[in-house]
Amino acid sequence: MIDRLEKEVDMLERHLQVLRMVIENEPIGIVKMSNETGYPHHKVRYSLRVLEEETLIEPSSQGAITTEDTEEFVGELDSKIDHIIEKLEGMKINEVAEIEG
Repeated sequence: MIDRLEKEVDMLERHLQVLRMVIENEPIGIVKMSNETGYPHHKVRYSLRVLEEETLIEPSSQGAITTEDTEEFVGELDSKIDHIIEKLEGMKINEVAEIEG
């Protein structure tokens, strides 16, 4: 159960790293991103596809570029992550009650 969550968080971390690279280096291609991150091409390509489906990036002839939605997403990201962290903190069993023994 927790293993799946950890894998999702790892994938989200990769997607956000790829998005950060596009923001900082646009336009940027798969090969350069793969070389700089160490992620295999197919994982970078998947992250780019996810980001494109979310309308955060779009392809160009020179590589991936940001869209008009990117700035709003980035502006809200920290507060959304903080909200998720609060939820996860509330799930800790030892914080709710000590295990009786």
